[in-house]
This record gives sequence, C-alpha cells and structure tokens, in this order.
Amino acid sequence: MAKLDGIKEIKIADDVFAALAHPMRRQILLSIHHRGTAKAGDIAARFDCTWPTTSRHLATLVESGLLSAKKQGRERIYSANSDLLSDLLHRWAAHFE
Repeated sequence: MAKLDGIKEIKIADDVFAALAHPMRRQILLSIHHRGTAKAGDIAARFDCTWPTTSRHLATLVESGLLSAKKQGRERIYSANSDLLSDLLHRWAAHFE
C-alpha cells in the first residue's frame, strides 16, 4: 500500500478487516498462505460447508485483495497476498505506538 490517499487506505482496511471477520475466511487464507497456492476444489474439500458457501468466502477474500485468483483451464488457482495484510497490519498497529 505505497502512498495511498487516506480515503483509499481506509477503504482497503475496511475490506480486509471485514473479510477477516469470518473464521472460515481466516482459515482459508492461512491454508492458502501455507500451501503457496490452492485450487478452488481443494479448498472446498478441506472445509465442512457447501460449494456455494466456499465460493462466496473465496470471492470475499479476492475482493478484499487478500487472495488473487488465476484461471487455469476450468480451474481457479488461488494465492495469498501476504504483503497486503502485513503492510496493513503494521500501518494500523502503528497508530497505537
């Protein structure tokens, strides 16, 4: 988040914190971060919920910028944007120093 205007930075923070508010999305993000990448079907198989629910969680994470999705044939390959989260958390925590 290099030199963003204040309003844009607040919007990004709001989107990220909203995405992280759900425990399943936090688990999905951690799982993908530790694996490097993951296919949508593999992610859905790891969690005890329906495909539409998993799909909505993935979409929320992508919209927040925490995940990126790359299409490979009929599959989507997800990867974590760890830099966004790390930078955001450091900037936010700095307000309390």
